[in-house]
Amino acid sequence: MSSRSVNYTSSPLLASKTPVWRSKFIVALVALGFVGLAGRAAYVQVIGNDFFQRQGEVRFARTLELPANRGRILDRNGLILASSVPAASIWAIPEDVEMAKPEVRAKLKDLARLMDMPLSTLQGKLADEDKTFVWIKRQLDWDVGQQITALGLKGIYLRKEYKRQYPEGEAAAHVVGFTNVEDHGQEGMELAFDKDLAGKPGSRRVIKDRLGRVVEGVGAEVPPVDGKDMQLSIDSKVQFFAYQKLRDTVQAHKAKAGSVVVLDARTGEVLALANYPSYVPDKRQNLTGEQLRNRALTDVFEPGSTIKPITVGLALESGRFKPETSVDTTPGRLTITGSTISDTHNYGLLTVEGVIQKSSNVGTTKIAMQLPAQEMWETFSAVGFGQKPQIAFPGVASGRLRPYKSWRPIEQATMSYGYGLSASLFQMARSYTVFSNGGKVIPATMLKTHEAPVGVPVFSERTANQVRKMLQMAAGPGGTGQKAQTVGYSVGGKSGTARKQVGKSYASGKYRAWFTGLAPIDQPRIIVAVMVDEPSNGVIYGGAVAAPVFSEVVQQTLRMMGVAPDMAVKPLIVSNGVEESL
Repeated sequence: MSSRSVNYTSSPLLASKTPVWRSKFIVALVALGFVGLAGRAAYVQVIGNDFFQRQGEVRFARTLELPANRGRILDRNGLILASSVPAASIWAIPEDVEMAKPEVRAKLKDLARLMDMPLSTLQGKLADEDKTFVWIKRQLDWDVGQQITALGLKGIYLRKEYKRQYPEGEAAAHVVGFTNVEDHGQEGMELAFDKDLAGKPGSRRVIKDRLGRVVEGVGAEVPPVDGKDMQLSIDSKVQFFAYQKLRDTVQAHKAKAGSVVVLDARTGEVLALANYPSYVPDKRQNLTGEQLRNRALTDVFEPGSTIKPITVGLALESGRFKPETSVDTTPGRLTITGSTISDTHNYGLLTVEGVIQKSSNVGTTKIAMQLPAQEMWETFSAVGFGQKPQIAFPGVASGRLRPYKSWRPIEQATMSYGYGLSASLFQMARSYTVFSNGGKVIPATMLKTHEAPVGVPVFSERTANQVRKMLQMAAGPGGTGQKAQTVGYSVGGKSGTARKQVGKSYASGKYRAWFTGLAPIDQPRIIVAVMVDEPSNGVIYGGAVAAPVFSEVVQQTLRMMGVAPDMAVKPLIVSNGVEESL
């Protein structure tokens, strides 16, 4: 093959002479390009360095929160009511999950089974491959999380979190409350003291790649500060027993709901606060408002006859009456400005003591109408009615007590025996501290305390002792609360049966049954208040429905507290409680 030679010099284009300025221009352009690049590099590295650093961090640097361990909630004896345990939360990068591979599909079935999740739901979460992050399921048991990690699925990751456990379950649910999935308090003490319990989370700065994976850590790590433990005044054993007896009573009487409050009569500490229906704090999938309501604190209603001892206490304190003063209740009815007040029986001539023992509306009204409305209002206010209890708890109701200047005669009359004003069960229990502390009402608390409470004088010690004797008569033979009697301990208390108001009128056949009392009677150690809402199994009176709960809770609580019995004989057992005035 012959080669052809090319004579470049014969080309007219190559043979032409190039101007010098053109080559210089090209060299100048190249030099200018290098100057521009050098200037840009100087700007990026020196002048605008902070801006570009920030932009880089925005795109790739992340601050990871290091969760703090939430503080425990303890009962008065140090038993755990709420604590945090490690939990596994599963997340994914959908585009990394190779769902087309048969071996991956098999592992996804195992993953769905471990999370107790339908496979279709899991596949739906992983369907959007444009996402770089999606939660699969949060707060699984830690050992389940370890099993998921062992599957070795690409694109499936585990994050350590904490979840709350509540050993006392539904018995203490309304006291303790619960947290949400982010570990923030939502109800009860978890909400009231969320800031103290939560602690302060730490932080860690990291660099992540475009898929959200941590490449390296940058900067110093700030360790988390764990939350503080909190010790309540609640006694978990008393709490469980009170809840159990309340639940059984509500079910036996086919009632709508019920509540019970147990106070330490000397310190004002809440030993138990239970409601039924209740819920399991860490299993809230089908939680309803009826279960969630802390009725003992948030629901207010007319207290009925349980307020009569306070009215009579004022009458004794005023000097206008003595325990033996006669009150004529004949014929068992009394008309005031066109309205008739009635007793269930015509009790005839009663002493002031007998008015409380028989729970006479007519007798209480005749006593109250000889007292100034202002004095009644001041006394009711002093024991806590119409005022929000100063207790660290969310949603506490204040009740209703209208100013005395607007009272009409019939309103003063009905308020004397518990109609026309409203209070919560908690307020009712606290008001009886005036009889257990020498005439002083003391503050109530949900936290364990070692300090003696500062009481507010309402009655003299003599008056308080006289009313306690009347309460003992009301719970004894011939009284309306005979079923409050308990073995080994003297008790005193007042039953109440109030018609239930719906809207502006009273509902037919709907009642609330109450009993509030204290024990032992001479040196009270506890106050117990019980309310059963809408008993509908043929018995409606507080002395027959609520008093038996009081009896059992008193006996069990005093034994747990180590209080020596003050009675050597068994109490009188009756088959049916005496009916009380409504």
